[in-house]
Amino acid sequence: MRHARGYRRLNRTHEHRKALFANMAGSLIEHEQIKTTLPKAKELKRVIEKMITLAKRGDLHARRQANAKLKQEMHTAKLFDVLGPRYKDRQGGYVRVLKAGFRYGDMAPMAIIEFVDRDPDAKGAADKVRLADAEAADE
Repeated sequence: MRHARGYRRLNRTHEHRKALFANMAGSLIEHEQIKTTLPKAKELKRVIEKMITLAKRGDLHARRQANAKLKQEMHTAKLFDVLGPRYKDRQGGYVRVLKAGFRYGDMAPMAIIEFVDRDPDAKGAADKVRLADAEAADE
């Protein structure tokens, strides 16, 4: 029986797991869709739903709580400026997990985790800007 087992450990230490979810949550906030393994996606869903709830509150204490969990200030800014207002009328269920087959190397079950009502232009937008700046600097 699995009584009192609150979360998946994912074969990592507490600090490694905390860093993993901070990085994955930041990537999901930035790109609004990422591909990862199914167990990681299911655990990330729990983390990111709480972050969106903080963003919906929108006060200074909520911003500081989110900033403590995320690694970069730009992710906190997007969370509170874009995603919080987008989901202000939705009562939970901000992300969806879609199964995406199995990874070739080790047959790990893969999944795509994305925001409901996501912006399709957000995926890779920072990379496009970075490449455009690099081309402009070369000329």
